[in-house]
Amino acid sequence: MRKHPASDRIPAVDAERRRLLLGAAAAAGLTLAPGVVLLTAPAARARAAGEAASGKVRWGLLIDTTRLDKAACDAMVAACNAENGLQPASRPDATAQWIRRVDIRDPRSGAAKSVPVMCQHCEFPPCADVCPTGASFRRADGIVLVDKHICIGCRYCMLACPYKARSFAYEDIADQKPHSPRGKGTVQACTLCVHRVDAGLPPACVEAAEKVAPGAVVFGDLKDPASAIAKKVSQFLVTRIRADLGVEPGVLYGGL
Repeated sequence: MRKHPASDRIPAVDAERRRLLLGAAAAAGLTLAPGVVLLTAPAARARAAGEAASGKVRWGLLIDTTRLDKAACDAMVAACNAENGLQPASRPDATAQWIRRVDIRDPRSGAAKSVPVMCQHCEFPPCADVCPTGASFRRADGIVLVDKHICIGCRYCMLACPYKARSFAYEDIADQKPHSPRGKGTVQACTLCVHRVDAGLPPACVEAAEKVAPGAVVFGDLKDPASAIAKKVSQFLVTRIRADLGVEPGVLYGGL
């Protein structure tokens, strides 16, 4: 029987960290095409300090691989690194990359694509199932996170993740971003820029992709039929990586 992690658990944080993570900010609207808006204030209301994440929302990404190329994928990676203060490490196995570009090719036809792969923010995340302390958890709104305060660095979640989306912080970490706390000896992965989402803004990678490949990456509430992402999902066939596993990722791909 699949263990369903507690989806409404929110780790305790001090007042200052909560202020940084949940502080309200003006929502930004990004235009995909005439008459189509990627993100608007009603679809991404900033959460007030102390307000719990709601299960009425299911945040997700829709990635149109037909519009992406290597440059767009690299722009997403660069934006993620800049937003979260990820720096090159002294050894390859210590490098933290929350988004990676994956180049795929059909050996029969020769068709090739570049796609971004990150934490898939699963509805039933295997990483949370195996975590012995509860540090890996899924918020009620679908964002999967790691509580650095109680992560013991066992790396079970890294083994359980079918997407190889998690990395381990081997080295000392300096010049951290206050909105993206990290710690030596803990596991880290894409947070879907939760600090931005809670402030009513899209993830940094989405903004970066919009500048290079407009409309290629759409962020929004999959449960809201009026949202841009829900409308697109209802109109086109989409794919989930390793859909056969039944973990129900919140990251969807079109054109694969």
